[in-house]
Amino acid sequence: MSDHGGLHPAQPFPAAAREQVVKAQLRANLRKVTTTIRAKRANVVEELPHWEQLRTLGAATKDASLVNLSDRLLQLEQSVRARGGYVHWARDAKEARDLVARIAEGHGVDELIKVKSITSDEIELNRALEERGIHAVETDLAELIVQLSNDRPSHILVPAIHRNRAEIQALFNAELPGEGALSDNPAELAGAARRYLRHKFLTTKMAVSGVNFAVAETGTVCVVESEGNGRMCVTLPEVLVSIMGIEKVLEKVEDISVFMELLPRSSTAERMNPYNSFWTGVTPGDGPQEFHLILLDNGRTNVLADEFGRQTLRCIRCSACLNVCPVYERAGGHAYGSVYPGPIGAILTPQLLGMHDKNANTLPGASSLCGACYDVCPVKINIPQVLIYLRTEANLQKGLTAEALAMKGLKFVMSEGWRFEGALKLARVGQGPLVRGDAIPSLPGMLGGWTQSRDLRPFPKEGFRDWWKGRSQGTGPADVNAAPPETVQKAEDGPIPPQKDEGGKFTADPSREETL
Repeated sequence: MSDHGGLHPAQPFPAAAREQVVKAQLRANLRKVTTTIRAKRANVVEELPHWEQLRTLGAATKDASLVNLSDRLLQLEQSVRARGGYVHWARDAKEARDLVARIAEGHGVDELIKVKSITSDEIELNRALEERGIHAVETDLAELIVQLSNDRPSHILVPAIHRNRAEIQALFNAELPGEGALSDNPAELAGAARRYLRHKFLTTKMAVSGVNFAVAETGTVCVVESEGNGRMCVTLPEVLVSIMGIEKVLEKVEDISVFMELLPRSSTAERMNPYNSFWTGVTPGDGPQEFHLILLDNGRTNVLADEFGRQTLRCIRCSACLNVCPVYERAGGHAYGSVYPGPIGAILTPQLLGMHDKNANTLPGASSLCGACYDVCPVKINIPQVLIYLRTEANLQKGLTAEALAMKGLKFVMSEGWRFEGALKLARVGQGPLVRGDAIPSLPGMLGGWTQSRDLRPFPKEGFRDWWKGRSQGTGPADVNAAPPETVQKAEDGPIPPQKDEGGKFTADPSREETL
């Protein structure tokens, strides 16, 4: 395990994505779930005429905390301790893992329960605890599925989005004690998980949670969820440890209100989360009697130091950007190699690790830059701009590459008109062996990647510059009004509307070789 834990991609994104996109069942599962969530989210967002104002307020509220983060964290520490809690500071994943393990060992715990926490996945907590003889039981249904199958989460909100119910049926029949004859009925599968987890809730002494928000002025910690497992974990055990990324702190209780509207609509497409748990320190006779808050850095201060990239720390982990991303829908979460997949992972992971990480710095390329992620982000993180910014950083890390040399060459050629014209003439001659009909289907060598999934149009025999010069050399009206090249004429004609055939079906113009 590295100091950064579950962030490190094992391979570059293009290689990982190539392995995932060929999985037909994976793509079908992703398409079904993301399409459903997108539609539901759009409906609940349309109910609020002030949605855009809420987004702006959410972004401003997070920015205000980030600007004064040091003061907010010190105030939070003081507030938690004043109410009977303990506060620990963890510079990296290793320190955070060791803190949790020492607390468990100090109480003689060999098994603990967990609320769904992507921060604990970030530091690879479960594996570290197992190595020290402590078994962590995931209580979120999707996280339990991932754990029982020795798998990895592939979505921030729905970690088992890549699994269908037939796969879950087989898994539960094989792994859950006392089961074995479950059908694939969702209610029956959920009931089996409930029976298994209820015993854990009632017999386990210690729990670990993540944190959605924390309030500096009161020391209040918040977890929002949809199943009730979180409520069980933060109220029943004797000892509660919450691991919080340092960017989650807010100044006042009132600040949470805007996120109670933004988060559920953006994540589960609900008007309100079914379970919203808030606790402040320790209350004698009510809930856990020992509370530990671990404040995790793990690269976040490096992100904060970047004036442009720090907007990434606004993220409230809603996963809305994943559900609209065409790249994520086809490649899935595992292709990103990090616990933070999708568009937000493509900008968060390389910043947390540093752009020198040769696998992580390929993640900013995992985007078509369509902008859908920015449109749905509830705190207005301009993900496309950050992606472009990080791509520049990644190119600087690469140094002088063949691609960089090629771009320098293009800059030189295109900086003077005569050079550009000469290059076009050479290109028309040199393309001869590559042209097949009206297209170049394949380019040689390193250029082959461009034509791997598309045809390239050949250079026309007469380009615009040649045609323009031909016009200016004449003196009569015929020369002045000479027709443009054939390619320009086709563009001026516009698309030819499809025609109905005898069977009433629409057909395209065969000369354009288009299909509808």
